[in-house]
Amino acid sequence: MGLVVALHGWGANAQDLASVAPLLKLHDYQFLFPNAPFPHPYVKSGGRMWYSFTQAQESLQKSHQELTQSKESLTDWLKSLESSTGVPLSRTILCGFSQGGAMTLDVGLNLPLAGLVVLSGYLHPITQTSYSTFPPVLIVHGRFDPTVLLSAAQKARDTLKAMGVAVEYQEFDMGHEIRPEVLELIQNFVTNHISS
Repeated sequence: MGLVVALHGWGANAQDLASVAPLLKLHDYQFLFPNAPFPHPYVKSGGRMWYSFTQAQESLQKSHQELTQSKESLTDWLKSLESSTGVPLSRTILCGFSQGGAMTLDVGLNLPLAGLVVLSGYLHPITQTSYSTFPPVLIVHGRFDPTVLLSAAQKARDTLKAMGVAVEYQEFDMGHEIRPEVLELIQNFVTNHISS
C-alpha cells in the first residue's frame, strides 16, 4: 500500500485535484487532498492559497509569514500521517500543482518521502535543507504555460540537479494544465518509486 498526497494550486481547493485521482488508475494507493490554510482573496467560493502573491513591500512580510506557517503545518501534518493511514513517509508521494508544486519541493526535500511530483510548479529560494539525501523528483511543465513560465521549471530542474537530487524532467506542448499524457508519467513515477 502506498499514499499519494496532492497539493492544489493558488485559488483552487482540495476538490481540484481530487477529480484527477481516478484517472491515474492507482487503485492500490490511498489519496489525500489537503486544503491550503488561507482563504483566497479573490476566489470567494472555496478558493484557498498556501500564501499570498504580492509585489507591495508592506505585504511581503505577511506573504512570508503565511509561507512559513504553511510549511510548518504541512510538515507536521505529513509527519502525522503514518499514525492515521498506516503508510510511512517512505511509501508516500507528495505531489503538487503550481503553488502546490512549489510547496511540494519546499517541504518534500526535507522529508524522507518516496518521491515528489511537481506539475506546472516552481522552486522557492532554497533555504537550508536538513537532509543530505533527497527523494527523487518528477517535474512536468507546459512549454506554453502563461502562469508559471517554462524557465521557472528549467531553473528548478537545474538547481535540484546541482544539489544532487535525482530529477526526471518532461516538457509538453501545453499551458497551465494537466493533460492525459501527464497522468501516465505520474502513474509510472508512483509505481516505480513505491513498489506494491
